[in-house]
Amino acid sequence: MMQETNAYREFFWLLRRPAQFLLDLGVLCAAFFMAFLPAINIAYSEFNYQSALNQIAFVVLIQFSALYLFGAYSIIWRYVSLIDVKVFLKAALLSGSILLTLRFLLAFSEFRIWQVPISVILIDTVLAFGGLLAVRVVRRTVYEFAEKNKGINFRRIAREPVLLIGAGRIGASIAKEMVGRADAQLEIRGFVDDDSRKTGGSLNGIKVLGTTDDIARLATEMNIKQVVIAIDNPQGKEIRRILDLCSSMSLKAQIVPSLNEIAHGRVSVSRVRDVEIQDLLGRDPVELNNENLHDFLSNKTVLVTGAGGSIGSELVRQIADYLPRSILLVERSEFLLFEINREAAAGFGRTECIPLMADVGDERRMREIFARYKPNVVFHAAAHKHVPLMEANTLEAVKNNVFATGLLGELSGEFLVSDFVLVSTDKAVNPTSIMGASKRVAEIVVQTLNDKYSTNYVAVRFGNVLGSAGSVVPIFREQIRNGESVTVTHKDMMRYFMTIPEASQLVLQAGALGARGEIFVLDMGRPVRILDLAEDMIRLSGLIPYEDVDIRFTGMRKGEKLFEELEIKGEDLVRTKHPKIFIGKIAAYSSEEVGQMLNEFQRAVEDNDEERIRWIFADYLPESNLGVEKKMAAVNGHKKDEKYFAHASNLGLAEK
Repeated sequence: MMQETNAYREFFWLLRRPAQFLLDLGVLCAAFFMAFLPAINIAYSEFNYQSALNQIAFVVLIQFSALYLFGAYSIIWRYVSLIDVKVFLKAALLSGSILLTLRFLLAFSEFRIWQVPISVILIDTVLAFGGLLAVRVVRRTVYEFAEKNKGINFRRIAREPVLLIGAGRIGASIAKEMVGRADAQLEIRGFVDDDSRKTGGSLNGIKVLGTTDDIARLATEMNIKQVVIAIDNPQGKEIRRILDLCSSMSLKAQIVPSLNEIAHGRVSVSRVRDVEIQDLLGRDPVELNNENLHDFLSNKTVLVTGAGGSIGSELVRQIADYLPRSILLVERSEFLLFEINREAAAGFGRTECIPLMADVGDERRMREIFARYKPNVVFHAAAHKHVPLMEANTLEAVKNNVFATGLLGELSGEFLVSDFVLVSTDKAVNPTSIMGASKRVAEIVVQTLNDKYSTNYVAVRFGNVLGSAGSVVPIFREQIRNGESVTVTHKDMMRYFMTIPEASQLVLQAGALGARGEIFVLDMGRPVRILDLAEDMIRLSGLIPYEDVDIRFTGMRKGEKLFEELEIKGEDLVRTKHPKIFIGKIAAYSSEEVGQMLNEFQRAVEDNDEERIRWIFADYLPESNLGVEKKMAAVNGHKKDEKYFAHASNLGLAEK
């Protein structure tokens, strides 16, 4: 159906441009007549005009059909590129093959008049399709000349001279786009590339002048004040080396947007930007199994909770690429729901996005949503995630992270949802905080539901996400902007980081790979020291750490770890088909044990007993460090309280 629609679209596109059609017709007819001349050794007296006239309509029809079949008329002439040559080569090969085949098939039939000589077929194919390409190349040349000289008599744009670092695919693309534009803000003086074999060569008429070791000399000789990093898939250490080099010479450094940003239409390849902290991470781009994801999401109704949050909103953007029937945007923040719905209305094309103001813990409202819209896939991204805040609001952590997850899981099972994906966290591994413990219990609840319903329940764990709301990067950015000291809790604190698009892409992929009850662990790369992150962000702002901006150590907060872990002790990670996704083989809890745990949490919430909730976490999560805290509490003051002391005795924490 999709191919048929595209065919109609191409046909009507052609009808709206009769001049292009007539020009192609003229080229094909001229090529056919010219093909007879070499074929008969330029003997005009032997030129059989009647044969040519009889055969021309037949030949041109076949050639036009081949062009149409391979999509030649969907190519916009002024943007024709090398990759489009393949279309014309395929069309030439097909039409030539058909004519040669018919040459032999018609030999003994009454249609011998349509037998085109073999020499004519071969020559005509070369002339015809070479001519069509030549016309398009001329059209592009004229267009680029006109664009380059547009308005030249009215204003002259002051362009910044720059060096491009990287004479590869990305560098070639940006040079090609900027050279042909009158409104380009940058004037490319040359390339530098650490592959010395490229020195002396050129891309789009721009010379490769040397390697990065020559930047200082070239900047002085050519009065360069700015460089643009245009390296294919650069590593963080590579970008950091270039930044340090530029900093020592007072050169401004910018970077070409990542392939992910370009692919999602946020920027074009020519829209260079300042280097950002995620560039220094140097994480490899995620390669997705698109066929798998199309099967998972296409033509489905997909529900996303926390749809206005950092991860939720990116999930919505990524899901829209796979053409679901509709996306249900569940969010309790009016402003965030308004923002993601406005973005969806502007940029998601045919995908219907339905904004639904709702609290995921409100059973009546959520049941109404499930009954009305009948989602096929659920991504549960709504959660309380701030560690210190949840230490001070224990009841809310349990209500939102545990009970709401259980409610959504139960509703998904009741309403025959095919797949339920819980977005979890590395803080659920050997948790030391209420937030981490609540997410670990959420994983347990989801895992247990696989025994009760046919729904495929999975959870996906990953670490910190760069730039997410309330995370360290926006806090550092605000502190630097306000001229304040940057606050770091501990000089040795380290965290795993991912970009928001990367995390969201892997969550989708894990959901498509899931097979009932699995907990997926994402490859987080190498951990990053928070102090290094702070220093890098200060430098990227054009300032000097400890001179222009001070860094102040505030001490670790309650529930925090120095190092995050990705797997529970005794838990084995198993590789999946995707190199960045692993399965954590974790022993499941029995449904009776989970039911008892949830009942205890329910009574503690009803009694508003925050201390009791901490004891329950310590009781049911032996891998957590919350038990250590309870041991100290039992020793240091709760012995007089029979309820707490009895519970500590059951855990073996009150022996001393």
